[in-house]
Amino acid sequence: MAVAKEQIRQIISQNNISSVADVYSLLKESFKDILQELMETELDAALGYEKNQKGDLLTDNKRNGHSTKTLKSQYGEFQIDVPRDRNGEFEPKLIPKYQRDISGIKEKVISL
Repeated sequence: MAVAKEQIRQIISQNNISSVADVYSLLKESFKDILQELMETELDAALGYEKNQKGDLLTDNKRNGHSTKTLKSQYGEFQIDVPRDRNGEFEPKLIPKYQRDISGIKEKVISL
């Protein structure tokens, strides 16, 4: 999925990017946000319903907040909020429990 030049220009102007450090910071934040959303989507799939979905649910297991996890990657250290379920059955596949170093995460994201 390529990003168009116009989109790149818009990102540069919106984020006041003027140095390599600014680019690096933007990549780090984007990487964190994408991982966070993938974790939320993974919990949606495990529970069988999306967040805030009303109506008949196929499970009695519900969301139960988040726990903070510090990760190390090629972009440095950062924290994500790992979603939890009430029954404690959610086993994330993208970033398994107890894993802190995600330098090789690219292959896992592609395989999902």
